[in-house]
Amino acid sequence: MARRLAATAAGLALVLAGCSSGPGAPEADPMLVQHDLDGLDTTQVIDRLDRLGDDERPTDLTASVRTDELLLSDGTRELSLELPADRFYLSVAPYADQTHECFYHSLTTCHGELGGEDVQVRIVDDATGEVLLDEARTTFENGFTGFWLPRGIDGTITVTHDGRTGEARFSTDADGATCVTTLQVV
Repeated sequence: MARRLAATAAGLALVLAGCSSGPGAPEADPMLVQHDLDGLDTTQVIDRLDRLGDDERPTDLTASVRTDELLLSDGTRELSLELPADRFYLSVAPYADQTHECFYHSLTTCHGELGGEDVQVRIVDDATGEVLLDEARTTFENGFTGFWLPRGIDGTITVTHDGRTGEARFSTDADGATCVTTLQVV
């Protein structure tokens, strides 16, 4: 009897495991299907939504990047997608003249001043001095550009745009902001 129960439990575990889409890959959900996000893992959902042009951004979906999850809401229900344990999404909107306050980046509502602009970005780990990134980027139409960074670091991001430079400090710890709107290029 005990052997039959153990075999049944093992078989059930295999069946359930076969139905799972694995870590980071959300199950088919009507909200994801409706917004053409079904089958994407959490990092792909974030990347896709952050890159949408203003005319493409859904008005019936909010998507907030937290330190450990992506919260999606259609106004009647909420869905949480887990972020990778070793990476942190930091979205930065450099600005020249105007900005807005932000702590958790909203992929569907945040809008920065410098949309579609060429910038040079340098990201440094303050503790080690290691340059994590030094490259040219074009900001998304929403004025932001996003970075997948290691968790648990404090760093400085420097952005140069049109001959003007600014920098901001950031943290990728559990209390860190996922949205930087304080980087003014002067």
